[in-house]
Amino acid sequence: MASPFSGALQLTDLDDFIGPSQDCIKPVKADRRPGSGVAKIHIQDDGSYFQVHQDGGSQKLEKAKVSLNDCLACSGCVTSAETVLIAQQSHEELRKVLRANEAAAPGQQKLVVVSVSPQSRASLAARFQLNPTETAKKLTSFFKKIGAHFVFDTAFSRNFSLLESQREFVRRFREQAGSPQALPLLASACPGWICYAEKTHGPLLTPHLSTARSPQQVMGSLVKDFFAQQQGLAPDKVYHVTVMPCYDKKLEASRPDFFNHEYQTRDVDCVLTTGEVYKLLEEQGVSLPDLEPAPLDSLPSSVSAEEPTSHRGGGSGGYLEHVFRHAARELFGIHVDELTYRPLRNKDFQEVTLEREGQVLLHFAAAYGFRNIQNLVQKLRRGRCPYHYVEVMACPAGCLNGGGQLRAADMPSRELLQQVEKLYASVRVEAPEDTPGVPELYRHWLQGEDSARASRLLHTQYHAVEKADSGLSIRW
Repeated sequence: MASPFSGALQLTDLDDFIGPSQDCIKPVKADRRPGSGVAKIHIQDDGSYFQVHQDGGSQKLEKAKVSLNDCLACSGCVTSAETVLIAQQSHEELRKVLRANEAAAPGQQKLVVVSVSPQSRASLAARFQLNPTETAKKLTSFFKKIGAHFVFDTAFSRNFSLLESQREFVRRFREQAGSPQALPLLASACPGWICYAEKTHGPLLTPHLSTARSPQQVMGSLVKDFFAQQQGLAPDKVYHVTVMPCYDKKLEASRPDFFNHEYQTRDVDCVLTTGEVYKLLEEQGVSLPDLEPAPLDSLPSSVSAEEPTSHRGGGSGGYLEHVFRHAARELFGIHVDELTYRPLRNKDFQEVTLEREGQVLLHFAAAYGFRNIQNLVQKLRRGRCPYHYVEVMACPAGCLNGGGQLRAADMPSRELLQQVEKLYASVRVEAPEDTPGVPELYRHWLQGEDSARASRLLHTQYHAVEKADSGLSIRW
């Protein structure tokens, strides 16, 4: 059977569903002692390894472990956590923290905060045949029942991601004459795409990546900085869990860029996929529809969170739509009511243009899935990329179809995805600049839109990873 992907794509060992390659290894430091040039390894019945020295002595060997940091540091593959053992990024780790809280003396507990993504909420709503508002309130009830203290909606932190992306694009558009690498600006909210960009085409792609943090990592800043201060706690006294549609969000949370060295804590301590939350519900013997709803929590104390909210522009966050509308208004004084998408090679590669008197003013695209990403990369490499901005997502159909979302054995995948998309779109939509609490946080927490503090807490940097030469990478 012929492969649906191009030859160039196969050469990079990529697919739309990706796993680790043989290059995904971590060396263990060997203790070299005189006379130990020849070693015998003895394996015990319990599976432990002992090195037997020539003098008859033995030494227990440490097992090599691959952590998320190692995956990000190596350059052998783009990893999907479906096939990588992940320490400290599972529902079992959350259980440990909750058990430790139960046993801790008063005042020694960690404050447990859970942030739920709109995509995960829509997937769970489809599984339990609930509407998204009911799902949000019942999830809040469940997490508090097992020991969480606060449950937030990451749609709130996405306001900051969208606003920062809008401002960054306008700034780069105005700078493009003096900086050839200013455009196209490539969305950076998808960690699978970022991992690929840094490792496979780092020098080519990293200058084009948006520096605006993803909603997950903005929520990390909000929880570990703003909210911790509000609660009178140091960041390391807060345990922050996010619920995401994507396994690769675990990789993102583990990036060194999102680690607080002063307090030795991450902005996001643990990422659970939608499927792991479903497993947690099963293990607790809880049926989500049977739970009593609980009120949603709000980050700013002055704002009431009556129901979950969303943004225009599709299930991956609406980056293209929000940046396009803002740029049209800010740069050209044109108000755009509705965007008209033009599909290209397939439904996952679409473009949008803004024209005036026959002249193209803005040219945007959405590229989902690695076969379309590969086409985009080829355009950039040849210097023939016509776009000013591209919303890039690793999963075909975007985040609602993420690898961590729930699947249904009794329903075709396409039909289930349509159901999830419908539920996702049924939530009340708010413009990021009009969301209650956002202007207040810019003024007081961030000390202004253009402050150094806003830059530090709402932006990040990406780094090209040097590709290691390895015989394992040769396709014979």
